[in-house]
Amino acid sequence: MRLRHIEVFHAIMQAGSISGAAQLLHISQPAVTKVLQHAELQLGLPLFDRVRGKLVPTPEAQRLVVETEKLNRDLLAIRRLAAQLRGGATEELLRVQATPTLGASVLPRAITEWMQGPRGASAARCQLSTHHTREIVASLLLGEADLALTLTDPRHPGIQAQVLAQGEMMLLCPVGSPESRAEGPLALADLRSELILLAEDDPLGHLVMDAFAAQDQHPASRVNVQTYQLARALVESGLGVSIVDPFTAASADRTRVSLRRLQAALPVSLMLLTPANRPLGQSGRRFVKLLGETTRAALNSLP
Repeated sequence: MRLRHIEVFHAIMQAGSISGAAQLLHISQPAVTKVLQHAELQLGLPLFDRVRGKLVPTPEAQRLVVETEKLNRDLLAIRRLAAQLRGGATEELLRVQATPTLGASVLPRAITEWMQGPRGASAARCQLSTHHTREIVASLLLGEADLALTLTDPRHPGIQAQVLAQGEMMLLCPVGSPESRAEGPLALADLRSELILLAEDDPLGHLVMDAFAAQDQHPASRVNVQTYQLARALVESGLGVSIVDPFTAASADRTRVSLRRLQAALPVSLMLLTPANRPLGQSGRRFVKLLGETTRAALNSLP
């Protein structure tokens, strides 16, 4: 299939008719019909059945639309960029991905300052999304993201990893709990409240369990969670205590939660991931600078 075939094919799938596709593409109905016929001739199979005057996608078309979806999105993006260039626009789209924890704790303040920055930065747009680290790496390699934030280095040859900020795992405990009233860094053996643990298949959850094992401690927990935000929310509700990353700790509600350091220091790094062969533009570099500043400021606010 040629690119024009794919563009017309997706327009028909979206609109459900030749006339609707013509309106989407701003071309005539005969032009849409001609391209569709040529595509079907090239493929050697029909893409739509004509049922009572309507176009019904064939099973082959349903499979084809899934495989060509990304290419069609790329075509639309190129068309938008071309229109912007014709109009003299200098708008830059910054595509940022992060793990769910960092999307909720680190990104909001940095994005706010970036969008409200000096004149010229306001012309840039941002696209934010959250994924797990494995999906983030795939997006960077496929060119679907410009930069990403994680708490682990994927150690992939196609990904450049840079440490933006460093901190230590923190204990979150409800205000008024025994742990909140204790003085000085807490030993793992001193935890008395209900312990909310992260899943062991999570790198930081594994780090915490290794720390318990190193002190010959075997904590029994009735609650295991998959995300740091959920652990924070449960502590804020008064259920128990949890050991979380410092970025989640910094975003906790201090009226309901106390933050305590641990005697066993568990280091954590905020990692910036970018494609190894695709340098960041001006807006991206400015955002990374702001991100480092806001994150380090949040870490400095910790006790």
